Amino acid sequence: MAKVTFLGLGVMGYPMAAHLKHKGGHEVTVYNRTPAKAEKWVGEHGGKSAPTPKAAAEGQDFVFACVGNDDDLRQVTLGADGAFQAMKAGSIFIDNTTASAEIARELDAAAKKGSFGFLDAPVSGGQAGAENGVLTVMVGGEQATFDRAKPVIDAYARMIGLMGPAGSGQLTKMINQICIAGIVQGLAEGIHFGKKAGLDIEKVVEVISKGAAGSWQMENRHKTMNEGKYDYGFAVDWMRKDLGICLAEANRSGAKLPLTALVDQFYKDVQDMGGWRWDTSSLLARLEK
Repeated sequence: MAKVTFLGLGVMGYPMAAHLKHKGGHEVTVYNRTPAKAEKWVGEHGGKSAPTPKAAAEGQDFVFACVGNDDDLRQVTLGADGAFQAMKAGSIFIDNTTASAEIARELDAAAKKGSFGFLDAPVSGGQAGAENGVLTVMVGGEQATFDRAKPVIDAYARMIGLMGPAGSGQLTKMINQICIAGIVQGLAEGIHFGKKAGLDIEKVVEVISKGAAGSWQMENRHKTMNEGKYDYGFAVDWMRKDLGICLAEANRSGAKLPLTALVDQFYKDVQDMGGWRWDTSSLLARLEK
């Protein structure tokens, strides 16, 4: 059992922290920007809450964070009441936020100055993956730090991989989102085409999902897409945030992402339709408007 803190109890962090408590068997302290949510978590799962990230991190072995973006991450780490002000030597900070590779490298440098470890460890699998404890975790950092943290991360993960030095986890998550964007757009166009052709989409998917066209998105999202239901996963607002990070990194590195840029604009169309909180499969709604 370790002393563990979790910062950020959103749709991902709330169940992830619970897995650390129950499946991992750790002593868990939580912090959330809205204190009532932290108190609710403690009421459901035990442990304790803290009023600031600094207070939550004090004396802890592992501190996790899953917040909104680079600015939120800086606030809970480097701010006046940030966790980095209280991290003890030899402890490890594990960042599950989907953020930029730049902030990961910045925080890694700050952690080294404080004599504690840092891992950028964004996750994939969505809310369902978090609730079921089967997330994929893409990690950037040093091997020794990863080896110490992996048994703790295991509580909410199905797959964990060390991808390289600090920032590599975030870069890998960018690739994940680039691939998803293209796959979902292709699936949306396929379903749209099939409907216009008068085909039975369920029968079509039953056949083609067993061949080269098959994908997780097809298997898990075709039915709700076909029914026009878009409340089953990662929100469009968050996808646009992630694709913005991808496109900014590509601009820095010189990588060419024409399809990603196009699908990002398609998601903007969905936002303009009022679909900010619809899930990413709502690209179909844009075609059917």
